Amino acid sequence: MTSPIWRVALLTGVATVAACTPTLNWRDVRPAGSGVQLLLPCKPDTQERAVALAGSPVRLTLTVCRAADQVWALAHADVVDPARVGPALAALQAGAAANLGASAATWAPQPVPGATPQPGSGRARLQGQRPDGQAAQMQVLVFARGTQVFQASVVGPALAEEAVDAYFKSIRFPP
Repeated sequence: MTSPIWRVALLTGVATVAACTPTLNWRDVRPAGSGVQLLLPCKPDTQERAVALAGSPVRLTLTVCRAADQVWALAHADVVDPARVGPALAALQAGAAANLGASAATWAPQPVPGATPQPGSGRARLQGQRPDGQAAQMQVLVFARGTQVFQASVVGPALAEEAVDAYFKSIRFPP
């Protein structure tokens, strides 16, 4: 159960970030079928498509929005088989780096409240280029709950660390 103190601290932190960046309009989002709750700084759209993830077909749902010259996203898919969770997390990590043409990243642990602990979970900072050749930065967080795998990301020419931290720290699975 989320304590009222934690909620007040989170909302205060988001309000502070929002005050510093008026283009970010934070809102509570609960993507259908994911079980996850998070804050996004803009009104998201949802897209779905069939993709191969770690060599197996899955239905990937993407919740995405654009604000402050950045793309904020949460992708999730159910890999069905618990043995496929680790390879799927590794594929999400590799895919994030490949999308920017970034070299191998250092992944650091970042717990997500309610997520299933997995060795492949973590957060990284990447630098590379968008498909149009423009320089880009990305921060990405991959994690799992049961057989569902998730990738939260922020991509842009420059990233505001406080806003990215607020986004990643808002991700949780309510009891």
